Amino acid sequence: MLVQRFPKYLNSSQCKRNRQQSKIRARVEHLFRILKYQFGYRKVRYRDLEKNKVQVMSLMAMANLYLQRNALTA
Repeated sequence: MLVQRFPKYLNSSQCKRNRQQSKIRARVEHLFRILKYQFGYRKVRYRDLEKNKVQVMSLMAMANLYLQRNALTA
């Protein structure tokens, strides 16, 4: 057999590891959704890497404020 077949079910340690990874992945993906849909950051506009870095860092700061907007207004 050329390709090893994976078992259909995961054992408990694999399930636990997948759950931990999915929690982290969900938080990161949610942040990128905010960057793309709320702030319209779909593609870079500058050739200079430093300008792109500054723009992404400022958008990340704004996204963090956006995520905490309910706590900040209360």
